Amino acid sequence: MRFGYTLMTEQAGPKDLVRHAKAAEECGFEFEVSSDHYSPWLDEQGHAPYAWSVLGAVSQVTDRVELLSFVTCPTMRYHPAVVAQKAATVSLLSDDRFILGLGAGENLNEHVVGRGWPPANVRHEMLTEAVEIIGELFDGGYVNFAGKHYRVDSAKLWDLPERRTPIALAVSGRQSVERFAPVADALITTEPNGELIKAWDSERAQVREDTTRKFAQLPVSFDTDREAAERRAHEQFRWFSGGWKVNAELPGTSAFAGATQYVKQADVAESIPCGSDVDAIVEAVKPFADAGFTDLALVQIGGDQQDGFFEFASSDLLPALHKAYA
Repeated sequence: MRFGYTLMTEQAGPKDLVRHAKAAEECGFEFEVSSDHYSPWLDEQGHAPYAWSVLGAVSQVTDRVELLSFVTCPTMRYHPAVVAQKAATVSLLSDDRFILGLGAGENLNEHVVGRGWPPANVRHEMLTEAVEIIGELFDGGYVNFAGKHYRVDSAKLWDLPERRTPIALAVSGRQSVERFAPVADALITTEPNGELIKAWDSERAQVREDTTRKFAQLPVSFDTDREAAERRAHEQFRWFSGGWKVNAELPGTSAFAGATQYVKQADVAESIPCGSDVDAIVEAVKPFADAGFTDLALVQIGGDQQDGFFEFASSDLLPALHKAYA
């Protein structure tokens, strides 16, 4: 299993994110993923810089790590033709270290352009068309497209990388697996669901031999003071308890604050490793390894708590994880 670091745009400003990216590579992480938000989940997180400017800057301060958007919604805030252009550009800037992670999005970020928030089945239709458009643009040449949700008129990417940019797609259930497994280069999901992985592999087997990578994410709250770690996890990550079917629908930070007002600190600490116990984090990774994930990105909760985490990751955590999940 490969271990990555999350550039959490909701909890740090752009300059800090670039600094964190450089430090994460230096301490031994193998890839880095960036969220792509217009808004944080909660007011306490306090940030939401433009992820694509950050990724461009990160490409210039790192040399080795793969970079992923985790994930970009190419359906409302961004037209898919524009997503294809910026993904190709980041691929070029990073010397082919970029993977384009795509998903159906959240109301939190997409409602800002004033187009409302469609139901899940419509969002999947939109994402299907978007992936087709992006794929055709990645193939080179002029693209014309007339679909139910999008039109493209004689678009062409003039700067394409030599390696076709891989596309990873976020899935959450049988419907999205059946729709996207045949066309994706990698899987992204949030829970260690072994049945979802089996379904993905089954769908992929109908297309070709499956060698796709499977990406997931695990939040942790490192601190030498366990109580402080639990308090910070509750303050900034209690939104995580709602699950993605809920999280995709709420429109703003006040809605997340209301929805999580009864979530207790102990509830969060039960689901997120808090403190400096390496074994607890290693154990939290086990369900993902058992389910068949190939790549796991860690999220260190707290934008101002990264430096200590990097020291901990370099000296203790990453060696333990590689030993346990080689």
